[in-house]
Amino acid sequence: MNSVQNKTILITGGTDGIGRELVMQYLALGANVVTCGRNQTKILELEAEAPKGSNLCVLNADVSVEKDCQRLVDAVVNMYGGIDVLINNAGISMRGLLEEGSRTMIPVIKKVMEVNFNGTLYCTSFALPYLIKSKGVIVGVSSIAGYRGLPGRSGYSASKFAVQGFLEAIKTEVVDKGVHVMWVSPGFTASRIRFSALDKEGNQQGATPMDEHKMMSAGACADLIIAGIAGKKRTVVMTFQGKQTVFLNKFFPGLTDRLVRMFYFRNGKLVK
Repeated sequence: MNSVQNKTILITGGTDGIGRELVMQYLALGANVVTCGRNQTKILELEAEAPKGSNLCVLNADVSVEKDCQRLVDAVVNMYGGIDVLINNAGISMRGLLEEGSRTMIPVIKKVMEVNFNGTLYCTSFALPYLIKSKGVIVGVSSIAGYRGLPGRSGYSASKFAVQGFLEAIKTEVVDKGVHVMWVSPGFTASRIRFSALDKEGNQQGATPMDEHKMMSAGACADLIIAGIAGKKRTVVMTFQGKQTVFLNKFFPGLTDRLVRMFYFRNGKLVK
């Protein structure tokens, strides 16, 4: 892990959840860390809690805005001269059935795609020349929803499938240039992403039907991501349930349809 000392790590969405844990752990390892967020209060809290003497820069940026991503990458290069690792972590989720809000769900799904996929597209595109120069690493924080469409999360699943397809294509484009591209897929993680998930009207749901206490912690998830980056894994699927879902969906898709339906629905109603 000492290999990241003085390396420059750009992490999007680093003011909360998994991103925040990644920021803190990389700072503890001696890396130069640049991250971004949209909530000024969370930005100030992260800056205040960073280890003394660590190299942290937090910028106010929205990854769904192309110019913000350009400004973010330019700021990293101006400060540190390049980028060694890009972690596309920023993301939002959603919860709602298409049939219950077929008109209102369109802008919700578009917003989820703009943050989750477009944010990855913009940051990766702007950072790529510097990552080629450093023979660096590009990471996409995906989800089990990137392997298996989840009911009530149609836009979220679409965005994560798109992220994985995009990164797999880029991986084959730059493999001979020494750039490593990978994606990691947490299962259910206590990262509070469900609290800020958009409902069918586009509002933050503010609560979650899931039991966060039974989920993998954001810190444990960050541990696995950092280890996966150090080991240059192709992909990391986390949790037994996540690995089981990916396996079953690959070899027994019909059975998986029924199991996923049973997990998310009770008496015909979406309960999770």
